[in-house]
Amino acid sequence: MTVSDERAGTARLHDDDENGAASEVASIVETAGKPSASVPEFDAEQERKSYRDMLLIRRFEEKAGQLYGMGFIGGFCHLYIGQEAVVTGMQMSIKKGDQVITTYRDHGHMLACGMDPKGVMAELTGRRGGYSKGKGGSMHMFSVEANFYGGHGIVGASAPLGTGLAFANKYRGNDNVSLTYFGDGSANQGQVYESFNMAKLWDLPVIYVIENNKYAMGTSIERASSTTDLSQRGESFDIPGEQVDGMDVRAVKAAGDKAVKWAREGNGPFILEMLTYRYRGHSMSDPAKYRTKEEVQKMRTESDPIEMIRVRMLDKGFAKEDELKEIDKEVRAIVNEAAEFAQNDPEPDTSELYTDILKKP
Repeated sequence: MTVSDERAGTARLHDDDENGAASEVASIVETAGKPSASVPEFDAEQERKSYRDMLLIRRFEEKAGQLYGMGFIGGFCHLYIGQEAVVTGMQMSIKKGDQVITTYRDHGHMLACGMDPKGVMAELTGRRGGYSKGKGGSMHMFSVEANFYGGHGIVGASAPLGTGLAFANKYRGNDNVSLTYFGDGSANQGQVYESFNMAKLWDLPVIYVIENNKYAMGTSIERASSTTDLSQRGESFDIPGEQVDGMDVRAVKAAGDKAVKWAREGNGPFILEMLTYRYRGHSMSDPAKYRTKEEVQKMRTESDPIEMIRVRMLDKGFAKEDELKEIDKEVRAIVNEAAEFAQNDPEPDTSELYTDILKKP
């Protein structure tokens, strides 16, 4: 898909939604960010770590958006702003050796896996210090050291690849699990169901994390899916699933703990549908006119995952306002350093066009 293709498709979807879809999303928005029935409390250390980790993702993505607007980042760029609690909570549930694979909205996952912000930002700007030596860009970078097996630009591609990682784990006889992320739009792809079938047939240790941010590109889930409870999409394959408040990092971790234990003990795949929300457009070329400013503001005001932690920490006496400001200052310094590096690192040498490329002899 080219940028022009995406813009054309987005424009068509805008027209569709302007013809009446706006009223259909109100009930959907209400589902995310609501208190879960029984959310285990975090201690002070857990709250502080998740706050810092999510804030790093938020500030990094804000800076990436600025650099894109300034022309330093070309091509596609899909920001994770608003969805930070999902990957942060899931990372708290896994151990070293477990793998992560996701789609094109991937910067947050990279940072959560511990990848260097400088290397991620340098890849966004196409510099040789990037994780793919400046050749992959926003959607295509990975780190074997961090057990991050890439963002993938093909819709739904992470599902079969993540299932393959789980197959390798079972074949090797280790106890590692594969966290396989994809979105609500990808959930309608045929390759996802082929993956479900194989994963259950062989009881593979894979957790399918569906990040349901309500809109597949520009179409609300109500208009794109005949059944909107995506956690039950594996029912015909006998794969258990659960809907989770993806705006509450505590709920995410609790669900992640359950799913990881299930898979690690040899019971096969598990589906977690994270009810979340993105504040920005599908990508930087999307003005997001298919939803109202009031809808976005409502989520920001009532359900922001970072603000919820900030308020809890202050209310419980886990931190003072000055301490939280200091964390933000530290995070901003890291992001600014990454941006400075990414703007000044040399571009790849032309010889890199022929390295790391599979070609016929």
